[in-house]
Amino acid sequence: MPGTRVTTGDAVQWLRTYLERQAYGPQDRLEPERVLAAQLGCSRATLRAALDILEKEGLIWRHVGQGTFMGPRPATEPIRPSVLAELASPADVLEARLLIEPPIAGLAALHATPQDVALLRDYALRSSTAPDWQAYEQADDAFHKGIARISGNPLLIAFLDVLSSVRGRARWQRQHDRAFRQARKREYAAQQGRMHGAIVDAIAEHNADAAQRVMADHLRAIQAIMGTHAPASGREANFWPEAP
Repeated sequence: MPGTRVTTGDAVQWLRTYLERQAYGPQDRLEPERVLAAQLGCSRATLRAALDILEKEGLIWRHVGQGTFMGPRPATEPIRPSVLAELASPADVLEARLLIEPPIAGLAALHATPQDVALLRDYALRSSTAPDWQAYEQADDAFHKGIARISGNPLLIAFLDVLSSVRGRARWQRQHDRAFRQARKREYAAQQGRMHGAIVDAIAEHNADAAQRVMADHLRAIQAIMGTHAPASGREANFWPEAP
């Protein structure tokens, strides 16, 4: 498409036609991205956005360092965390966290020692007094990983590590940074710290049901302020100050 600006939609349409004409078989490797981008006359970023769409539809799949292949990803081919990080949106991350982290908090409530609780309280204090976004993210990540460690389940710890790596990607960071600024930095950190404190209280009391419930409220509140999901009730929304 020389001389015209190629949009992601244009690239998707071109790729569909190209793949039909090439008559690739299942698991055949496509041309390298630089070749496809040159043929299409678009940037690598536009091409990758189009490939993202086709991959989510199951038309192709990609293996980092090896290329793009026809058909759905084989069941025996594991998805690397780095690939998940590129595919997952902030909304995807929060949905996954809502499924995984409340039960982890419940398990932590059953296993926590006084030393564990003291460490979580320190993380909660650090998150509530964070002077900037980077400091808040570090304290928040340590808090949630600490709860996973206390659960004692190595698989759940590994799952949370994957989610944590996705949170470190630029797309999540940009959206969370915007929410942090819009909600007024110190109020945001203080309110998050109070919710962290409520989670620690439930864990300290070995109340698994309460720990799960408060963790779910906490994550729904983040969904609401990041604009990825409406709060389930007014209770979660009240944890947050209104943006000016």
